[in-house]
Formats: sequence, structure tokens, C-alpha cells
Amino acid sequence: MSDQTLLSPQAKTKPAIRRLSSASTRFEELTLGPSVVVPPEHMMKPSDAHETAAAMEMAKHRLKDLEAGPGGLTPPSPQQSNFTDKYAFAFDIDGVLIRGGKPIPQAVEAMKVLNGQNEYGVKVPYIFVTNGGGKTEQERCLDLSRQLEMEISPGQFICGHTPMREMAQKYKTVLVVGGEGDKCRIVAEGYGFEDVVTPGDIIKDNKDTTPFRKLTQDETNHSRARNFGETEIEAIFVFADSRDWAGDQQIILDLLMSKNGRLGTRSETFDEGPPIFFSHNDIVWSTSHNLTRIGMGALRASLEAMYKAITRKNLISTAFGKPQIGTFQFATRLLQQWRKDTHGINAPPQTVYFVGDTPESDIRGTNEFSASELSENTWYSILVRTGVFQEGTKPAFQPNATVDNVLEAVKYGIQREVDRSMKSKVQQLSEQQEAIVEE
Repeated sequence: MSDQTLLSPQAKTKPAIRRLSSASTRFEELTLGPSVVVPPEHMMKPSDAHETAAAMEMAKHRLKDLEAGPGGLTPPSPQQSNFTDKYAFAFDIDGVLIRGGKPIPQAVEAMKVLNGQNEYGVKVPYIFVTNGGGKTEQERCLDLSRQLEMEISPGQFICGHTPMREMAQKYKTVLVVGGEGDKCRIVAEGYGFEDVVTPGDIIKDNKDTTPFRKLTQDETNHSRARNFGETEIEAIFVFADSRDWAGDQQIILDLLMSKNGRLGTRSETFDEGPPIFFSHNDIVWSTSHNLTRIGMGALRASLEAMYKAITRKNLISTAFGKPQIGTFQFATRLLQQWRKDTHGINAPPQTVYFVGDTPESDIRGTNEFSASELSENTWYSILVRTGVFQEGTKPAFQPNATVDNVLEAVKYGIQREVDRSMKSKVQQLSEQQEAIVEE
């Protein structure tokens, strides 16, 4: 069952936010229109988190409409709200909110503070920016709603592979690598890629491609039969962490060294193969293990080393996700659209507090984007000690602030804004008094 609530009665197309239960909803249902995932106990009455989730969902849908051309959903008229429009928060997920599939103890309380349960009674907008791949934004939304037991919408998510959707018009036949089962193929097809190939398809066509990997019956069933001797693969996309480094790297190397992406061929110059793209470049990441585990960035480094050892040439590859600037630009556009919809101001919030656990991606990306000419506002980096970064080590990239956990990060950012506001008011009052004296 779902309860539908109109976000804007005046909108010409009457876009409705569907409230879907986290207990029974499948991620496919979230692709059918604007939706908010709701814990069963909040189905009858929206919680404090609903307003942010719904507004961000509509903002993201409007962004897609704007990219597609004129028309689309009509934005609502700005309404009175106790939401601040001056600042917002952006969160990494693994190591900040979740670790090993379970909430970090302070995460739920941090979200309550943002949703208005604080001494100032202010609500603060927030989004989630993660390098985690292999799942759609809808599926990640379901996971996080269940883990934090709160209302969340797909519109609040920006994944490392989200920018890859823009490549769907450029490349037709692509190899997608990583993730569990057929999930990455589903993500890629959802992004609009027309002809998606997986390593399993290639092994099914020629079992000798990977001498030490044999497909399970389930993998065989999910793999699609085709003749790869007649197929040209135009690009390689590593959507998520590889589950079989040896097999996946063998196939990727075969393509990189091929003639025009045709398996079974070998270029004499090693510069005729398809381009390769990675959804992020994190060397390590935080899991339930007490030590960090290697991630997609390690796979990229391994491929680069093997490619050079074989060809004596440097591999040219492209990574998305953090710390790549494009991810922060998309987040800025989303927050700007939210501010325009809710407050009638066509500009991003003045400050975005990014809370992360990895200096090499979260902190580096935040700092570099904030300092770049492409940034229209200030991005303020906060490093937490609950993930990759550990006390006693020196971060490779220095954050604006370091705190113990996500709750302390939220309190720090809100208090900083309150102090800045008070200082500004005092300064304005002083200037007014000086003007009166001069008169």
C-alpha cells in the first residue's frame, strides 16, 4: 500500500509524491515516479524527515526534466518553512552513517537533529554522496531507509556512477564490470545504455577466456548468448567493485589491447581499444572488518600496472565519483534546484558541509572543488573518526574540521552557522549605531 501526497496543488502536471513502505517496496517501484521510502510506523503520518526527502526528490526530477528540454514538472510556489536555505549537509555513507551494513550509533540521532530536533528548531537540508557502486539510487535509498529507519528519497542520492548516465548517448555497446550477479547490467540499462555486455556473457561465449573461472549455473542463466567475434565493444565501465579480479582483469585487458573492441584481436600499437571508465577511485574503504579493505581504486592501479608491463605504455583511464569535481557540481545543481523550489532563490546554499571518513576522496574532493573556479559557493570539509581515517594518523588532505562522529559533525556545522549569523547581526547593529552617531 502507498499513501500519495501532492507536493504542489498548483503544479500543472500535479506531480505526486508516492509514499512507499520500506518493508514491502521493491526498488523497481521507485523508478515509476517521484517517491519517498517510509518506515512502516510512519506510513499513516509523515515524519520530520518527509519534507527534506520529498523536496529533494522533486528537485532531482526537475533537474532531469531541464536536461531533457523544455516542459516537464511545474515547480511549486515557495512556502513558509522553518528550513534554513543558507547551508546544507552532504554525507558519505560507508564509514560515516553505516559500517558493515549497520548504522553507526550516532547516525540516527544526527538525522533527527537535521530534521529539526535541535535547540534552535531549525531544519537543515541534506543529501547523500557515495562512491559505493553496483546499485541504483533507488536500491540504495531502500537500504538506507531500512538501516536508519527514516524517510528517504532516491532524489537525495548521488552515486559514483550517477554521472555515467550522460555517456549512454555516446556509446552503444558497452562492457559493464563489477557488482553482484546482473545488478550492474540493470543499473546501466536503467541509465539508458542500449546494449550492455557483462563478463559472464563473454565467458559464456568462450569458456577459455578465463582459464581459472567457470560460471555457476546461476551465472550461466543470467548471462546472454552472443557471438563476440562479430561484436565491437565501444567502452568499458567499471560500475562497482569486482567480485573476480583475475577474470575481470583478463577480459578488460583483452579489450584494451584489441582492435576496435573486438575480442580475439590484438592491436599492434595498443591504442585501438575502447576507453575505460571507473565509477570512483577509492583505494580502500571502511567495512565491518576492523581494518580497511581494498576497493575499486586498487583494481584501477592493478590494471594500469599490468597494462604497462605488457604494452610498455601508460593506460589512459577516467574516474568519476569523489574526488572528481563533476560529482560536486551535480550535488551543487541539485541543492540549487531545491533552494529555488523551496525558497524562490536561484542559487545554491552559501555553505555545504561535507562529512566524510576518507581524506583521499571525501576531504580532497571537497577542498579542491571549493577552491576551484567552478564552485559557486563554499564547501566545508569535516572528517570523522568512524571509518577509514583513524586517530593517530595524519590525513593526506587536511579537513576544515575533524570530529569523532557524524552527530558531532552536524552539531559543529549548525553551531558554526549560528555563531556566524550572530556575528553578522552584531556587526550590522554596530554599523547602524555608527551611522546614527555620524548623523
